[in-house]
Amino acid sequence: MPRQDAPAAAVTGTARAGTPPAAPHGPYWRPILEDRWRARLAEVTELSLAYHAVTVATDGPGEQPDVADPEADPAARRLLRRTVAARRGLADVEEALNRLAAGRFGACEQCGSAIPGALLSIVPETRYCPGCGGKPGPAGQARPMWRSVPARPGRR
Repeated sequence: MPRQDAPAAAVTGTARAGTPPAAPHGPYWRPILEDRWRARLAEVTELSLAYHAVTVATDGPGEQPDVADPEADPAARRLLRRTVAARRGLADVEEALNRLAAGRFGACEQCGSAIPGALLSIVPETRYCPGCGGKPGPAGQARPMWRSVPARPGRR
């Protein structure tokens, strides 16, 4: 698990100066992934607390909480979707850190070829090379290059 005592940096994947190395090396990528992990964890925590605040309301000390129906509340549904997406993003970063520790970071999970450094610098948790990113997966569905792509503003 990443250290939690280092200061948080930008989450954009370009937090380190210079161009990414041709081959993925831990000293370059680990701080970037750890910064992303901390930011994702903070996002999951914030969204989870907001969801809890929307769905559970108490009238006073010692009283039973009134639990709202999340299905009936559009704000709760939106928060739940955002929380689930943020949790997936956190899991993607954790998996990238595991691949880095195992020496498999930067290799396509489908064909084993190197993922271009330019793509890793944009989304370091990328799992597939550009050639395999759009190929059908086991169920015949297109395989996403990464799962944690944020939705465009205004889209649900």
